[in-house]
Amino acid sequence: MCQHPAEPDRSRVLTRPSCLLAVLVVLAALLVPGTGAAARTQRPETPVALDASCAASLPHRLGADDARGLDVLGCGDGGGADPRGRVVVAVGDLASAAHVVVLVPGCDSDLASLTPSPRERRPGGTPLDWAQALAAASGPDTAVVLWIGYDTPVGPGLAAATSGRARAAVPALLAEVRTLRASAPRARSTTVVGHSYGAVVVALAAADLDVDDVVLLGSPGAHATSASDLGTTARVWAATAPTDWVGHLPHVQLGDLGHGTDPASSAFGARPLPTTGVRAHDDYFRPGSASLAALAVVVTGTAG
Repeated sequence: MCQHPAEPDRSRVLTRPSCLLAVLVVLAALLVPGTGAAARTQRPETPVALDASCAASLPHRLGADDARGLDVLGCGDGGGADPRGRVVVAVGDLASAAHVVVLVPGCDSDLASLTPSPRERRPGGTPLDWAQALAAASGPDTAVVLWIGYDTPVGPGLAAATSGRARAAVPALLAEVRTLRASAPRARSTTVVGHSYGAVVVALAAADLDVDDVVLLGSPGAHATSASDLGTTARVWAATAPTDWVGHLPHVQLGDLGHGTDPASSAFGARPLPTTGVRAHDDYFRPGSASLAALAVVVTGTAG
């Protein structure tokens, strides 16, 4: 999610906080020795295990309303030097679902982000809110799996500006999708949706994802110059709202620094999704927005 303190004033290009932040990140990365090497050598992620005590604690942490209808597929900490919690939950019944969605969020997503304090709660809601909104918009035949199965960057720092954590997440995401396809024998379509840094993960995994549709929302880049360069046979969709500060970042790539071409640009060649009603970076899943309605059409296999 890579929260930014404020959405940009589009009338002031050179003084936008997001642009200044991006410049500072680039300069810092260039001045910090070994940044690119560290990004390239990060240990690959493994699928999230199902820790019984962690899973049992979720209903209490979430409350009765949010926990209703959830199936905990994975829950636990990252292990070793990574104490942040990982979690994989399904909204809806995978065994009977005609359509399966895997939602991959970005920065600041972990087990604790499912239940933020009132002070930490974002205007656009939590990743679990997004999964529940997409499931509701798509209908009872759809199961949405929220996959927080990797070490997401914390804030808009160097980790978010480099590809190391995204590349490390790819093997675990591929394994999760393979498992889900086996767990959903009645599914007619599978879609993977990445938001923010999560869209970077999805773009890097796209060539090996056995899915029907790939969706990149509010993406800082795709590590490819065009949709065809992703190497996937899936349909590729993308959207970045004019009100989303990510769209004002410089879409450049220098080694592992930066994420390259904006997948929502017309030159990239992805199928566009509407963003009417999207007011901020975390707003693509807001009930009533054009983006959520369009996502529901994509994931139910009725999009042209």
